[in-house]
Amino acid sequence: MKLEYTYEQLLEKNKNYLWNPFTQMKTYLQDDPLIIARGEGIKLIDVKGREYYDGYSSLWLNAHGHNHPVLNKAITRQLDQIAHSTLLGSANIPAILLAERLVGITPDRLQKVFYSDSGAEAVEIGLKMAFLYWKYRGRPEKSQFLSMKNSYHGDTIGAVSVGGIDLFHQAFERLLFQTEKVAYPYPYRFQGSIEECVEVSLLELKQKLEEKADQLAGLILEPMVQGAGGMIVMPPGFLKEVEQLCRQYDVLLITDEVATGFGRTGRMFACEHEAIEPDIMTLGKKLTGGYLPVAATLTSNEIYEAFYGDFEEAKTFYHGHSYTGNQLGCAVALANLDLYEQENLIRHVQEVSQVAAQELRQVAELPHVGEVRQLGLMIGIELVQDRISKQSYDWKLGMGAKVCRKARDLGLITRPLDDVVTLMPSLVSTGPELQEMIAIIRQAIIEVTEA
Repeated sequence: MKLEYTYEQLLEKNKNYLWNPFTQMKTYLQDDPLIIARGEGIKLIDVKGREYYDGYSSLWLNAHGHNHPVLNKAITRQLDQIAHSTLLGSANIPAILLAERLVGITPDRLQKVFYSDSGAEAVEIGLKMAFLYWKYRGRPEKSQFLSMKNSYHGDTIGAVSVGGIDLFHQAFERLLFQTEKVAYPYPYRFQGSIEECVEVSLLELKQKLEEKADQLAGLILEPMVQGAGGMIVMPPGFLKEVEQLCRQYDVLLITDEVATGFGRTGRMFACEHEAIEPDIMTLGKKLTGGYLPVAATLTSNEIYEAFYGDFEEAKTFYHGHSYTGNQLGCAVALANLDLYEQENLIRHVQEVSQVAAQELRQVAELPHVGEVRQLGLMIGIELVQDRISKQSYDWKLGMGAKVCRKARDLGLITRPLDDVVTLMPSLVSTGPELQEMIAIIRQAIIEVTEA
């Protein structure tokens, strides 16, 4: 496609008309903003023609690389039939087939699929389902939610209410509904062993359940890795214990797999690491391979049947979105899942994750790296003033942002989580490509922290 505008013209239009998300516009507009023109494989190309590794898979959602011919064809083939018709009171072929496919690959307890357009919306739906489930079961007092401190579940009001990152959420405090929160186990900041950290966290959770179970509709968490909270990897055994406590105290378990799902952690879903069976699971991001906004909330037949009744019972689930179950999105999602099987993508992630782990050992030895966190291709590198004392940088210095900006100069795009530099590449990334990406990040850390 011929470029119709110069970089300077596009930048001026960006300044005049566009408000970028999660972006301080003053800083962005002063710093040679990146404007992407196209993508090929795991590379992005800007309007100046420069190539970059897509080190965060375009916000953690690209699975097979950009401009993939199979996914492109799936969309154009569906476009020849119909682009969209509503799912409210009717259905369509791709939405039905994708629902069947999702039920087939998720934990056995999950038997019904409700579509939406984003991960945050999928979370909102899960919360509403859990809330109304208990009402229709004759226990309306079970209306509150329990979540983890430092968690992130999206940016809509319900998702923010169960979130736990003050930097993102505190400004909206007066808009939010009340929730209960407990600590997520984080051995790196715990004065003791991993086992002691897990024990303390589980004890706090059990005490909260003993105190509040009669009021709690559900517990929501990010299984195995807290993503936006800093790529905090859950200690082994904790997730299984959480499931057992939810069953013991009759509280629904909601797992947010928007970031962790579809192979990112080395399993199709993070729940599989400890073989848990959630009551509700939320999905998004890589569901369409990074092509179109489709998300899903999966739930059990038991929850579905609480809403199943005669019209006059008024148990209809009054929730929906204009593009819910969009045919183009569902068609490319089906093609995306075909590619997972045909290319044995989960096995590939497991193999290249070992390559990444080997390369990251050198990064972990840098004097200003406190901890390297990894599960599959979900990687976070925490920057600190001193790796021995674990003293953090003053957040106002923006060290994570500076390192990511330097990495961009060196040919890799990613975003920081405060002072945690993330690497969330496309799942098809090869071993040599990962080696090069990690080498860029290592060089960027050295140049910024030792300047």
